[in-house]
Formats: sequence, C-alpha cells, structure tokens
Amino acid sequence: MSNRTCDRYVYMFEEGHGSWRDLLGGKGAGLAEMTRIGLPVPPGFTITTRACADYYRLGKRLPPGLREEIRAAMARLEERTGRALGDPGRPLLVSVRSGAPVSMPGMMDTILNLGLNPETVAGLASQTDAGFAYDCYRRFIQMFANVVLKMEHRRFEELLEAKKRAVRVDQDQLVPAAAWQELVEEYLALVERETGRPFPQDPWEQLERAVGAVFESWDNPRARVYRRVNRIPDDLGTAVNVQTMVFGNLGDHSATGVMFTRNPSTGEKRVYGEYLVRAQGEDVVAGLRTPQPLERMEEEMPATYRQILDVARLLEEHYRDVQDIEFTVQEGKLYVLQTRSGKRTARAAIRTAVDMVREGLITREEAIGRVDPAQVVQMLHRGVDPDFRTPPLATGLPASPGAATGKVVFDADRAEVLGAQGEAVILVRPETTPDDMHGIVQSRGILTSRGGMTCHAAIVARHMGKPCVVGCEALRIDLEAREFWVGPTRVGEGDVISMDGATGRVFAGEVPLVDPELSAEFLELLKWADEVRVLGVRANADTPEDARRAREFGAAGIGLCRTEHMFMAADRLPVVQEMIMAETEEERRAALDRLLPMQEGDFYEILRAMEGLPVTIRLLDPPLHEFLPRVEELAERVRDLRARLAASPGHWPSSGEGAVLTGEPPAGDPGVAGELARTEKLLRRARALQEANPMLGLRGCRLGILYPEVYEMQARAIFGATARLVREGVDARPEVMIPLVGIARELEIMRELVERVGRQVMEESGVTFPLVVGTMIEVPRACLTAGEIARHADFFSFGTNDLTQTTFGFSRDDAEAKFLPHYVEKKLVPENPFMTLDEHGVGRLMAMAVQEGRAVRPDLKVGICGEHGGDPASIDLCHRLGLNYVSCSPFRVPVARLAAARAAIRNREPTGGDGPGNA
Repeated sequence: MSNRTCDRYVYMFEEGHGSWRDLLGGKGAGLAEMTRIGLPVPPGFTITTRACADYYRLGKRLPPGLREEIRAAMARLEERTGRALGDPGRPLLVSVRSGAPVSMPGMMDTILNLGLNPETVAGLASQTDAGFAYDCYRRFIQMFANVVLKMEHRRFEELLEAKKRAVRVDQDQLVPAAAWQELVEEYLALVERETGRPFPQDPWEQLERAVGAVFESWDNPRARVYRRVNRIPDDLGTAVNVQTMVFGNLGDHSATGVMFTRNPSTGEKRVYGEYLVRAQGEDVVAGLRTPQPLERMEEEMPATYRQILDVARLLEEHYRDVQDIEFTVQEGKLYVLQTRSGKRTARAAIRTAVDMVREGLITREEAIGRVDPAQVVQMLHRGVDPDFRTPPLATGLPASPGAATGKVVFDADRAEVLGAQGEAVILVRPETTPDDMHGIVQSRGILTSRGGMTCHAAIVARHMGKPCVVGCEALRIDLEAREFWVGPTRVGEGDVISMDGATGRVFAGEVPLVDPELSAEFLELLKWADEVRVLGVRANADTPEDARRAREFGAAGIGLCRTEHMFMAADRLPVVQEMIMAETEEERRAALDRLLPMQEGDFYEILRAMEGLPVTIRLLDPPLHEFLPRVEELAERVRDLRARLAASPGHWPSSGEGAVLTGEPPAGDPGVAGELARTEKLLRRARALQEANPMLGLRGCRLGILYPEVYEMQARAIFGATARLVREGVDARPEVMIPLVGIARELEIMRELVERVGRQVMEESGVTFPLVVGTMIEVPRACLTAGEIARHADFFSFGTNDLTQTTFGFSRDDAEAKFLPHYVEKKLVPENPFMTLDEHGVGRLMAMAVQEGRAVRPDLKVGICGEHGGDPASIDLCHRLGLNYVSCSPFRVPVARLAAARAAIRNREPTGGDGPGNA
C-alpha cells in the first residue's frame, strides 16, 4: 500500500482490497473484496483503524480532517443511491458497524437505520409502509440510545413487551403501525427522561456520534475480556463501516439471515444457516426470535435460495476457507452484507481442513495452519455416555459440542464470581448478549431458552470450546425468582444440571461421561503435522494408565515421571511417614526397603507401557514435610486426644504437648494414650521439618545429598525394573533426572550415586542397559552455569514452573491469588508467565543454558517438562531455542504435536530437535 493511500482515513468499498485487513478491518476488507468481485453488496465506505488510533490519541475526539472525508464519502454514496441523508423525500438510511482486523463477533457495537427522524420516517412511510417505517425508527432509537447514550436495552424491551400485551400479539411482526408510532413516542420520552436531553434528530450529528461510539466500543468491557481470552492485541483498534441500509423487515418477501458455507459444528460440506422473515440482522444474532433453517427458504423463496448457494460456493472458493456470511433479502433481491472466515468447533475445523486438502483447495501445511492448537483441546473433552438411557429434562438446539455438569446460575456476574472460585457453573439465560462475555468465560456451559444456531451464545461458545444448548423452548425462565421450570419440574439457582452440546439434551443432576475418541480426520491431520514438526513430543505421566494414554495420543516417550506422586497412595503413605520419622539411617533404610518393591513395581509397569521409548524419571523432589499432615491439623489432633484422655478415669497427667508418657495406659481407654504418643511424635517431626520457605528449602537434590539412601532406593527400583524387563526381552529406556540442581558438584555427586547403583544392579542381574542421567534446570544459577553442569549431564530438562518462580521472585500460589491477574489486566506482563513462557526473562535464561550446555556437550539433549510444554506459544519459543522435545500432560499431546508443526512452518529453518517420534 502506498504512503498516499495510508494518509487517508476513509475509503469507498470499491477503493479497498481484501488484503487491507489491518487498515480496513476484517469486515471492511471483506466488503471491499466482495464489491471487487461483483457480488451484490450495498454501497458504502470504511473509516480506517488508523482513524480509531488517532481518536484515542486525541482524547476521544475525531481527528482533524475526518469529518470532511466522511462528508465527501457520503456525497458519493448519495450520488450512487439517488438518496440523501436527512432528505424526507428520498431519505438515505445507513448502518454504522464495527470491524476489527481480527474477528470479534458480537463484542463491539452496531447501529442500524441511522438517518431517521420525525421528517424522514414520515417520508419513508409514504414510500413504503407505515408499520415498516416506524418499526425501523423504534429500532434505531433503541440501538442509538444503547450504544451512544449508554442506556440499557432492558428499558426499551419492557416498553415493547407492554405494547405487545396491550395490542394482544406475541410477535413483533404482528404489531400494527399505530402501535409502532405510539411506541416511538414512548421511546423518545424515555430517552429525554433518562438523559435530560431530547433524542438527537439531526442525521449528521447522529452519524458523527455513532462513529465515535463505535470507536469507543473497541474498549468496552466485553471486548477487553474477549481480547484477553483470545490473546488479541489491544492496540489494533476497529474500523467503522458505513453502509446503505437494505431491509429484511420490509415485507413477507424480505428476510435476513446468517449462513456458513459448511456446518460450523461438524464440518459437513453443506451450506448451513438460518433466516427470519420480516426481520433485521440483529434479530438473528441476538437470539430474540428462533429462526428457520435455511433449507426452508428453498420452499418459500426458491430463486433466492439458489442464488444464496451460488454466493456461498463462490466465496468459499475465492477465500479457500469456510465463510460466515450475513445476507439480507429485500423484496426478493439478495444482498450480501458481510463475509468472514467462519468460527467453528475444533471438530469442524479439523474435518474442514482435511476435506479441503482432499478437494485440492489448500495444501497440507495450510490445513495445519487452519486448526488452532488451543482449540484442539475441545476434541479431547468428555461426552455423555451413549449407554446412558435416562430421558432428558429438555432438548434444545445442539450449538456447541461437549458435555458439562454444573450448578445453575442465572446472571453473568454471579457466574464470573463462582467460576473464578473454582465452582462448576452453567449459565442459564433466555438469551446471551455480548455483555455476558465475562460470565461465559467462567462457565462450564451455556443454556438458553431462545436463539438459533447462529445466535451470539452459539458463536461464542463454539469458538471457546464450551458446550452450548440454545433455543431450548421448554424452559420457562424466571430471572427474578432465579429458577426455571420444565413442565412441573422446577430447577433453582444452585441446582445441578448436565448438558450435552452435541445433541442438545439437558438433564437434571449429574450424568456419566466417557472419554473422547480421535476422529479419522484428526489422526490424518496429526500424521501430516508429524511429517513437518522438528520438536519431539513427550508426556508427563506418573501411572501406567497415564503412560498408555500418552502413547495412544502419540507421545514419543515420557518427559517427566514424578516419583513423589507414587508415595501418596493410601498403602504407601504410612511407610513413607515411617521413613521420615526415622531417627537413624538404619531405621530409614528399613522403611526404604519396604518401599523398594512398591517403587520397582510402579517403574516396571510404566517402562513396560512405554517399551522402546524413553522414560525420564525424576527422583524425589518435594520437601519431606509434604508427606506429613499439616502442623495445624496435628496440633488440633493432639488437643482433641488430650481432652479425651483427661475425661478418662485414671488419666495420665501431662505437662505439655511434648510430654513423655510413661506407665500403663489408663483402664478402659487403652488406645487413646498410644495414639496421643504417636501423634505428638509426628507433630515434633513435622515441626522439625517445617521451613520458612519450603520451595527454596530442603528439597530436590539437596535431599539426596543429605539422605543419599533415599535416592539409592529409587535408583535401585528403577534399574531393578529395567533389569527384569530386559530379561523378558522388553526394550526399557529409563532416564534418571536429578531435580533442582544449581551447583555442578551436586549433579556430579548424584550421578556417581546413580551410576554406582546401576552398575550394582547390572552385576547382580547379569544384564546390561544404558545409564542415562540428566538434570532438571529450574533455578537461574543452573542456567548461568549450564556449561559446568553439562559436564555431568546427558540431558537437560527445563522445569519452567520453578524457573519462572525463581526468575520473577514470585510465589506462584500467592501471585495468582493476589496480584498476577491485575498485572495481566494492566499489561505489566503480556500473559500469565506460569501459563505462557516469559520470552524476555525466562526465555533468555533458557537460551543461555542451551547455548552453554551444548558448547560443552554438542550432543546434549534438551527438553521442557513444565506445564508450558503444552502451551502453543511456549512450544513456538521452544522450537526457536532449539530444544529437542517438549513434554506435557497426556491429553495435551495432540495439541503439542500440532503446535510443534505450526512452529516449524512459521519459523521454517530447523533449529534443533530430534524430529517426530525420536524424542
């Protein structure tokens, strides 16, 4: 684009181009492109995103020259249409709509029918129909009052419902013209009463204020929430599209609708949409009326229906992607108002991408780029057990797949509060609006009594991967009483319901769920991703079940097996506590001898499940006190036991919590005294192990240094299991990882210990196996001295949770509970660094560790095993840093495989790694 082009604020549709998304926004670029290829687009012009940026820069004032450019563009529009803004004899009405460079459906504002006032509405009535004209006027007043004057929709809806009751109709299109005229006067009176000023009737003032209000909608609360959830930059701004109105509410041969060129829920190659006769576009997306399926139009308007199918085919082939198209039919003539890439479920995105490759529309690499890895998590959601036969409470439209169980909540504010507290909630509304966005984010599912498959709730839920059922008309919702009824059944706020977004069923209470299965198309896409990606993908797995699931999902090994999780089982915890309570090495070894066969059995099953693939086993990491009850709980237990003992006849006196009891237990209660003695001993040990900052205390390799017998037992269990499997002909590949190393000598000592035990096991068993020993890099000093540490390591694995904590000086639990959300909201940090890697801080330390480690040991294998290993943005950074693999939870393995492929395509030059399956 030339510098001259960038100097302008306003472009007629015919002057723009589909590639100018950053300047014209997605909607403006689409309108320009459709105009260019000859589709029936109502004429108009776009005010650029640069104008929006300047509007904010100037303190929310229209930038100099913009008014003049708007008037010049409007003059061209008037000449083109033969109508004029504010002219009663030939009134020109326009829509004013937002359009950001990135699609944000429903998050910003729209005003329709701008240009109406008492004079122009009379002119429009004389040329068309009074009922139609005053219906348009009352819609305009309500939209303008809401968007520009910040009045609540509810106030106008209450007047509308009262008017319909007065004239005894239940549908808007049945309201007579005289009632619309009365309602217009009531609306105007309401505005003056609420704002203290008459409704603005000058069309030029209406237009100027509407443009400013649409700019300001870029920064409304729901738009900010949407951008935060979808990681959209805040500085893009929105364009404003001013377009000649066409009317779907003009008569029985007029309609408005939304269609997708393929099914947005399933990906089926079939035009999918809905429409309403005698309606305007907001009626469809707002969900106020339940629309008709598009197929019905073939019977009612066959010629128009065939034209719609032609438009759908042309636009999909032109953009080579599924299109979401808004259209209006005015007295039999079709107009296309918008096209954009359609929001779709993960299942639909995957099927569509694979089908389009088979159809020759796109390449395999383009198909990989079409599927958002974060969205793929939807495919891994559980569903309702197909063998569950209980009849549903109600059935609506299946707007977004997945199953959810939660407590019923009737407003978005409460859903946000309870959801943030960890409660599973389902938001139940007559319909949702963009203002409900904050509650939708925190809800497990959305259920509405009105609306169709293209309403706001359906579109947002599909994009976010949340189960959604809409148009469930059997629900009679009473928002004031906070309850809904289905026939004689009442469901109140806080009651538990379940919903199946794939079938539209709603159930009372909880229902059984089943694990997902990967579709053939998904497996095909992942196969293509594996051919492209450079990074290997492993899984974090602590049980044989997790290991098997990880392998099913395509993991090329286990990148983190946490041995401490194995100690928490009910049959093992007492033995672990016995080991901790030991006062001598001999006592400790006796307890460890009892743990040895348990640990060996665990490792045997996990290594067997991952035959032929590496399994990285981290030796004991957490502080020992975590295996004991909390000090407060023990102290309370001691007090309770003392009270019980004092109440027993012949009780023993005690001089404090640490008192030593002697003699025989009191008659009649022999167990209490013994339990008290054991609990007091446990309390003394827990207090002795208590630390001011346990995260930085006696844990990780420091435990192995002080109590080497603990790590000896674990190494013997690992290698004992390996030897058994080797004898059985199983290719077992353990890798021993020493945690929390910050000093090279720590790793040197621990490696000597592990190798000594490994050699002993090989000598005792008569078999041989490789001894692979590495370390977890999780403190800054380890990164800074990686060259020294690498002399004793076969591999590095970044533990990025602790590395992030120690780099920032944040306690994760405290930060996320107290101040980190505020930091993210205020842009002190771009993302939560515990969810997405901090590239400029933690990322630089990782880069230093990789570079210095490989300078000493070129064959050093480097991976990541923190939660970041499943985050697409973090995976992209790992690719650029030259890591060999990422490791994540089993259910995120498919996500990581796809994200790794996208990283390879995006960055193109391979920077390291083993390649798929060789991690």
